[in-house]
Amino acid sequence: MVVVAVLAVTRRQALAYRFAAQRLTVRLPKREYVNAARFGLQDSAPRDALVALHARVEACEPEAWQAPGLIQTYSPRAAVFVLPEQDFGVFTIGRLPFDQDQRAALEADAEQICRDLAGTERRGGLNGLRSACWTGRIALRWTTSALYAREVERPEIDEADARAELCRRHLTGFGPTTPAAYAWWSGMSPGDARRVWRQLKPELVEVDLDGHRAWILAGDEPDLRRPPDPPPARFLAAPDLRLLGQDRTGLFCGPGQRRWTDLHDTFHPNGLLVGDELVGAWGRRGGRIVVRVAGPLPEPVRADVEAEALAMPIPGATMSISYTEVP
Repeated sequence: MVVVAVLAVTRRQALAYRFAAQRLTVRLPKREYVNAARFGLQDSAPRDALVALHARVEACEPEAWQAPGLIQTYSPRAAVFVLPEQDFGVFTIGRLPFDQDQRAALEADAEQICRDLAGTERRGGLNGLRSACWTGRIALRWTTSALYAREVERPEIDEADARAELCRRHLTGFGPTTPAAYAWWSGMSPGDARRVWRQLKPELVEVDLDGHRAWILAGDEPDLRRPPDPPPARFLAAPDLRLLGQDRTGLFCGPGQRRWTDLHDTFHPNGLLVGDELVGAWGRRGGRIVVRVAGPLPEPVRADVEAEALAMPIPGATMSISYTEVP
């Protein structure tokens, strides 16, 4: 019998791989917004998707979140996401349940909402809107002050292909990972997520992540074995902190909730990443960024941090930064 050795991966190695896969290590060229949103960017208040694009794309523009080729809808986890328009079917139809009764209920909600919209874009909440978006028939536009819904043409994509690609997307962007983490990230039921996972088994490689079983796509193994150096200073919006691991082991991108450092609080929910470590937490009020750090930063790091802050593409704001040192 041939015994295949399982690749041992450290947390530091996994983080370096995730940062590189998510385009956080080296920025993409100007206006490469579609590529930057490949894994979906959660757009929570005040405009997290814009911060996420700034961390991934050179010379990010204030209106980047609505650049050509991007679209918004509820996906995954019932939050507004910015997605590549070309992948709209992957992030919507790819989450449809296998159960036909559940599926029929979603389709009925979507049909009613589309009748109510009557070909127009409508402001405000609609009954069943969050889950009806899974059908791929409804797109959103969130302005941070109002939410608008409109009917769109259902993507022409096979459901099995959409489910498989959504799972691959998670494995590449958030691996090493597990079926439980995938279920949380996709919003699918654990049973449906495991079913898709089993279908992809021939494409997967098992690894040992600090003593825990995890998986990656076989094609991503070379990148995991030799990840690049971690990124320089990056302002991460709160949703991107999940890359650091938020389950009870602190290794995987869900499920669970984690307080990454004592520097985070209600007014500083985001993270300041330098290398592969969080060195601070930050919040923003208009053009003013307030960073909480544990003691003074080395001067070269401080210079990088301030350059990042002043380049933040906040519409109509003159950016500034201040520090609060926490003993």
